[in-house]
Amino acid sequence: MGESNESQKLISELALLQHSDSKFVIQIDPTTTESNHSSPSDQIQIQHPKDEWLPLTESRNGNTYFAVFHILNSNIAFQALMLHVAFATLGWAWGSVCLSIAFIWQFYTIFLLTELHESVSGIRHSRYLFLAMSAFGSTLGKIAVLFPVMYLSGGTCVMFIITGGGTMKMLFKILCENDNGEMCGAHAPSGVVWFLVFTCLAILIAQLPNLNSVAAVSLVGVVTAISYCTLFWSLSLKGRPIGVSYTTLMSQQESTVVKISDVINAIGIIVLSFRGHNVVLEIQGTLPSNLKETSKELMRRGVTISYILIAMCVFPLAIVGFWAYRNQIHGRGLLFGFQQFHKNQLSKFSVGAIYVLVIVHCLCSFQVYAMPVFDNLELRYTSIKNKKCPQWVRICFRLFFGGLAFFVAVALPFLPSLAALLGGITLVPVTYAYPCFMWLAIKKPRTKGIIWCFNLVLGSLGMLLGVFMVAAAIRTLADKGLKANFFKP
Repeated sequence: MGESNESQKLISELALLQHSDSKFVIQIDPTTTESNHSSPSDQIQIQHPKDEWLPLTESRNGNTYFAVFHILNSNIAFQALMLHVAFATLGWAWGSVCLSIAFIWQFYTIFLLTELHESVSGIRHSRYLFLAMSAFGSTLGKIAVLFPVMYLSGGTCVMFIITGGGTMKMLFKILCENDNGEMCGAHAPSGVVWFLVFTCLAILIAQLPNLNSVAAVSLVGVVTAISYCTLFWSLSLKGRPIGVSYTTLMSQQESTVVKISDVINAIGIIVLSFRGHNVVLEIQGTLPSNLKETSKELMRRGVTISYILIAMCVFPLAIVGFWAYRNQIHGRGLLFGFQQFHKNQLSKFSVGAIYVLVIVHCLCSFQVYAMPVFDNLELRYTSIKNKKCPQWVRICFRLFFGGLAFFVAVALPFLPSLAALLGGITLVPVTYAYPCFMWLAIKKPRTKGIIWCFNLVLGSLGMLLGVFMVAAAIRTLADKGLKANFFKP
């Protein structure tokens, strides 16, 4: 018995050192009465003891529906409301082609990540960073992935605070403003106040213990996201503005450099409208598995269902939005320009209801993206203390992150203006390039074979796309400048 305990302890420690949430097998004693009729396929897997302490892997009783809720909640976002701006530059044909290619590309890479989650028998990589370290090595994996993954978690939460708080401000204005444009006897709170209100609500919901417990919240986020996306494009079919032209903006430019930069920025808008790859392994980590059945099949079904619904939201938003507004589009997209186009057609209550849906969705999506940050903070604590985080420490960690995200949102309210620049550095490689390279490193297909060449070319194109996006974003910022309103949201 002592030797068995020591063996299990050794396997657990080796698993931790390998930077994965590996599972080890409990062998059933054939001499016992209860196991006489057991077969090797009946052996079960027990997750690494320290993974039972962490928010991402604390509970693994999820199912396909939970995966669908999380994937949709983390993928559909307000960035899709900017797609018609890209079409205004690219036009109908090239806009549709680029959107279709981006959709298929990231759909392919998310399936690669799904397969790589349990690419080695008995080992589950439930964190994007750990999978990268397993594929590229500890040092290179951290250098390539640590900043992008941390930004896509923490930085996205900051973006939710900016967007959600800003939408709260617009909601208050539209509901409390009279026909003369004056406030109805109330002093409009500042942007800082609305950011604080949103952050407090988000952190209150974030007290849920683990990612599986957020499934109901993700369901609410899915319902609200699909609702406001549908409302935006369906209402755009009514009351189309007068004087809409479908000549691309490129034809109005004289400089070739400007044309190329505008095209790359438009492609960047399309590319950045798809996200969530940095949390897909974490979502799959909530699904059960054993030596007979892995979590891959459940996740494949979840991804397929999710992307059918994502396509039903994204493509109508882009096509109908371009058809309706084309040359009259607001520079910040439908979220901020919708009221301007339809203020005489929709009641305050209707527009306010759409804003409420956006706010609720931002609050719900915040939970999925914040969970990897909470997990990382608690991982540091458990590594040092070698015990599970007490409840009061967990609360303190989440309050700390909420306060930090609020501070960054207030200090850098212009962060959305840097979306193309930061997205080219973080989201593009994580979504479009790294999964292909990790597949090559772990699966090791035949060198110079079709699969090897395809993934190598696709990954290289992803890295090249990121470089072009960063260069175009820098040129645009240098040309048009940046309104750096520090601490003035």
